Amino acid sequence: MQLRPLVLITLFSFLVACSSEAPKPAAPQPTPAQEKKVPGIEDLGPLPAYQREISGNLTNVPAGAEVEMALLVIDDRSRPQQLLASSVLTGNGKPLAFRLRFNPEAFPAGARVELRARASQSGQLILHLPAVRITQAITQTTGPLQLVKAP
Repeated sequence: MQLRPLVLITLFSFLVACSSEAPKPAAPQPTPAQEKKVPGIEDLGPLPAYQREISGNLTNVPAGAEVEMALLVIDDRSRPQQLLASSVLTGNGKPLAFRLRFNPEAFPAGARVELRARASQSGQLILHLPAVRITQAITQTTGPLQLVKAP
């Protein structure tokens, strides 16, 4: 076997590969931060058939405050027994939209279920939401809920 034709074919292949134009850069895709969003609501996508959702707005939340929300099963002594859903939001000084998704199968029949929230700033509790009773495991809107000063 002669080595010369093999070297010529390899050299010719390299020349052809190097002579082609460089691919044009793709147009930059918008990042999630650049897309328009409703303030306070993270994009969770469509609601799956096996989940339900509680949504609404929290009012009186100062800008920069951290709001913790929870859907809880409560016992006879008003103590939390089970967490069904939770979310952490950051206040923006405007009504703060929220969405809590939960599994309706985990919703105990006949038990007391409440929506609770608290807001803290610089690690100190400043506001809380008086307990809102949730009686059915269905998708529902609470409407505007006002946080009040913490005791």
